[in-house]
Amino acid sequence: MRIHKTFTIEAAHRLPNVPDGHKCARLHGHSFRIQVHVQGPLDPHTGWVIDFADIKAAFRPLYQLIDHNYLNDVEGLENPTSENLAIWVWDRLQPRLPGLAEVVVQETCTSGCSYRGPNPPA
Repeated sequence: MRIHKTFTIEAAHRLPNVPDGHKCARLHGHSFRIQVHVQGPLDPHTGWVIDFADIKAAFRPLYQLIDHNYLNDVEGLENPTSENLAIWVWDRLQPRLPGLAEVVVQETCTSGCSYRGPNPPA
């Protein structure tokens, strides 16, 4: 069974490694949606994989670092593409969230990425 919890953050960034003249080189912001997916067996007693509150608690320290912040100033996000943000979230959640299966980052209504760790299942 797989479940997910969605978080919304407001953040500014610029992409320092894009070609000259690219619009994303300028300072701009997004209402990012970050989905955290957890996979595991359904507990027959509780009827859930994990308490959604546990996912929220694991994500809270990350939320406090990135919400309403300039992502380029956050350690590890000097080049804050959606892809790098997904990896950054994964790397910090994985040790504290058993069953982490996927991190999805949506930067606009139509654009985003998903990350299933450095060694995703085939």
